[in-house]
Amino acid sequence: MIPLSSNEMLLVLGNSGTLAVVKIGTQRQFFVDTPESEIILAMGPEELLVASGFGTDARIVNGLRCVLYMIREVNSPLIVLPKKHPASARLKIVVAAGKRIMLSCEITPGTHPEQHLLCGMKEFDGAEILGVEGGVELNGLEWTKYVKRGFLLHGK
Repeated sequence: MIPLSSNEMLLVLGNSGTLAVVKIGTQRQFFVDTPESEIILAMGPEELLVASGFGTDARIVNGLRCVLYMIREVNSPLIVLPKKHPASARLKIVVAAGKRIMLSCEITPGTHPEQHLLCGMKEFDGAEILGVEGGVELNGLEWTKYVKRGFLLHGK
């Protein structure tokens, strides 16, 4: 287990992609908006928001933090695109939410309302990220390097 508090972000660094993980921190609701409906996710403090970035540079890392902040702190909805939407090919960052996140390179970015499933680079295919009490577990990612960073720069 990797200890992780709600004011930290865990970066998982691959060769071609980057993952960012934050804890929800408090019991709350998030909205998932699909072309057909709006789904309400009730999430507990130990559950996760995980963002997958298609790249490894500073732009991607800053974007990951920004996207996670917009969802967790500003309460922006998670948006699901319709299948075959042209924006899917242009997405550089996608997000999933839950206690258990499975990574797949076989899905189209941004088009899956199932929040346990996250599109990732091929190197992350089949990996699993679990929210556990006091931290996270990374399965299938033992080869990666990871670092923790502060998530909330100036507090709430």
